[in-house]
Amino acid sequence: MSAGTRSEKPAGRFRRMLDRLSSSEEELQSAELREDTQATGCTRISDCDDRQIVKVTGTLRHVTLRPRAGVPALEAELFDGSAALDVVWLGRRSIVGIEPGRKLIASGRVSMSHGRRVLFNPKYELRPLGQE
Repeated sequence: MSAGTRSEKPAGRFRRMLDRLSSSEEELQSAELREDTQATGCTRISDCDDRQIVKVTGTLRHVTLRPRAGVPALEAELFDGSAALDVVWLGRRSIVGIEPGRKLIASGRVSMSHGRRVLFNPKYELRPLGQE
């Protein structure tokens, strides 16, 4: 049985290598983000439900300043390879380190706003730049 296992393993590696070569850059990044989510013990964004307290990780894709009800609000889209959610810091115009392409871990209660998942004023941890 071990001989069969040995012959299957290289085929599996070869198959994964072929899959990686034929995948688009976006698909590869998404797969890497999904693996990172699992490795950090975070919840996949696609699995987050309304009013659930979660800990999620991913990469910031967009960061914008958008007032909400006359109050400044820094908004960022966090993507983990499975889905995206909006992270909103009310009363903030900018936060050092919150920029597109930066990885972070955020935790808080998920809300649904206009059909999108949102974390308002989450606790967050910027991932070290060397791990990006």
